[in-house]
Amino acid sequence: MNDEGTPAQGTGRLNTAVAHNARVWNYWIGGKDNYEVDQQVGEQVAGMFPVIRAVARADRDFLGRAVTYLTAERGVRQFLDIGTGLPTVDNTHEIAQRIAPESRIVYVDNDPIVLVHARTLLTGAPEGVTDYIDADVHDPGAILERAGRILDLSRPVAVMMLGILNFVLDTREAREIVRRIMAAVPSGSFLVLTHPTYDDELGGAGQIPAMEFWNANAKPPITARSGAEISGFFEGLQLLEPGLVACSQWHAGPGDDPVPQYGAVAVKP
Repeated sequence: MNDEGTPAQGTGRLNTAVAHNARVWNYWIGGKDNYEVDQQVGEQVAGMFPVIRAVARADRDFLGRAVTYLTAERGVRQFLDIGTGLPTVDNTHEIAQRIAPESRIVYVDNDPIVLVHARTLLTGAPEGVTDYIDADVHDPGAILERAGRILDLSRPVAVMMLGILNFVLDTREAREIVRRIMAAVPSGSFLVLTHPTYDDELGGAGQIPAMEFWNANAKPPITARSGAEISGFFEGLQLLEPGLVACSQWHAGPGDDPVPQYGAVAVKP
């Protein structure tokens, strides 16, 4: 960031003329790392689908609960966070290292603003490791090769894929990405996933026109999926209780309303 609190210009891939997901999401959760175009598209989408801000907050809260649970209750000490987005507060490394300072966290993203702000991610506990790699979710081989330089892939890893597979438009490709990554980590590893849905029972039908507007005015393009399609990402894994539910209701209090974003945590047997 510069002294005025506006996003730094970053690399040549940075395009401030078109709204980008990482920056719009940052705007929805109250961050400052966004541009006017992101705010305009964010407001338009929120006008069409007002619950989107609640979805953004619920997704972030789910991350906190999942990382806390895996670190404190399941003894996880390695996290591979794919599609991390812009750093805010209580990022994966902050939560995990607060509980277990020796935890090792690798963030993966290919957004240039995230790259600019990587230095923020690299301020974890000295007993552990916090690192960032510039890679695309469409290239799981590159993710695993680079992450393997930092993480011990012979020991359990929690693979975090929050709100990222919705940018892989082909469901077969998305399932293959998950399969390849989970095949590379050992038994006792976890998959932590959230994904938007158009299922009526979670109020997701309103997402469809909002996503159509998004795809015409912002990058990258996005898709929602049914609960049945999202369940397919957990093939070969064992879902932890309460299974695949609205992310706002995973290990949450009784008064938390559902949002049209599924969330689940599964273990590799």
